[in-house]
Amino acid sequence: MPNPIPLVLNWHLTEVCNYRCHYCYATWSESACPRELIQSPERTSALLSELYRFFRPGNSDNPLASQMSWSSVRLNLAGGEPLLHANKLAGIVSRARALGFEVSIISNGSCLTRELLDQLAPQLTWLGISIDSASPEVNRGIGRVDRRGRLLDLDDLATSLASARQSNPGLRLKLNTVVNRLNHSEDLSALIQSFAPQKWKVLRMLPVLNQHLVVSDEQFAAFVARHRTFAGIICAEDNQDMRESYLMVDPYGRFFQNSPLIAGQGYAYSQSINEVGAEAAFAQMAFDSERFSARYISVAAGEGA
Repeated sequence: MPNPIPLVLNWHLTEVCNYRCHYCYATWSESACPRELIQSPERTSALLSELYRFFRPGNSDNPLASQMSWSSVRLNLAGGEPLLHANKLAGIVSRARALGFEVSIISNGSCLTRELLDQLAPQLTWLGISIDSASPEVNRGIGRVDRRGRLLDLDDLATSLASARQSNPGLRLKLNTVVNRLNHSEDLSALIQSFAPQKWKVLRMLPVLNQHLVVSDEQFAAFVARHRTFAGIICAEDNQDMRESYLMVDPYGRFFQNSPLIAGQGYAYSQSINEVGAEAAFAQMAFDSERFSARYISVAAGEGA
């Protein structure tokens, strides 16, 4: 069996976001679950406890134990925009850490104030920021703008993150970029140098719910090749790489997968984890452990997110 890798669970804790990115896949069917778990501390705590019980290192009853080995479990809090629930995050992070999780957050950066960074940064192993373009026009076209027309101030964010990394030298920074029809010809080298992340994940726009802003194989490959200088930190994922290769929980406490990957078809969902237990819910999902493991083995230090 390969050397242990980190097991990463992505909990998309809310569908709410202050941006309206046209390619966004974070839209879920809530027909059976009318309320996001984050609204209930009790249900949130129950979900975290059950997830850690099932995925904790050394749990031989987990079916993945016969396919792969993991030395730690990291809970990655995503959305939507998780920082719109900033008043609830501290409790969630504390509870997760008390159970044994490492914790990371992926954000669009728009709500990441100095005060919030000072509160969260010491408790995180990774902080991920989604940045698609250095161009205000491109960001507006993608939908990376709030209802008041405000764009992310990239210079201010870079300064804030540098300060947070000084206060917590163990905090690692990851940038996420979704390559789409509006940004595929852009050169982000100066921006990447400014942020100096430990990892840069380059994702091809995933046509789960629609095919708006899709790019061709050649356009995606050209974007990656243009940034070959960052080969040491870049992790490029095409659509095939993403299929059934993430451990994901939706805002209503269900496992979900981007399969089948057919535009307009959305996702496959499990039953509620809190209702049937993680083992029964996970058994309802397809998951490619080899594709998952390849993502982490291929990244230096095996610390992908």
